[in-house]
Amino acid sequence: MLNNQKHKAASQATFMSSVQGLANVLAVIITFIGAPPFYGKTIGWVQSFTASNYGYGFEDITALAWGIATGCLVFFIARASVSTALVMGGLALATRIF
Repeated sequence: MLNNQKHKAASQATFMSSVQGLANVLAVIITFIGAPPFYGKTIGWVQSFTASNYGYGFEDITALAWGIATGCLVFFIARASVSTALVMGGLALATRIF
């Protein structure tokens, strides 16, 4: 019985690490596709906000920082969404099978 519990725990760990890996890969793909349009639609507003509140001359560093922030934002939202969807989909599939 103890061996069966170890086997079950090992299979769950393998499943979760695979889900995490798949979520990371899909999040990278979503970031590659989604970050540039999001950046393009928001950079003008962010630079004008920076210029009006912090003065002129910070537009270039703001563009770089906003690009990094945009990429991170899209990546982490995508990873959270995809991993949640994969886990819920796996649980729904498991409940239908068993």
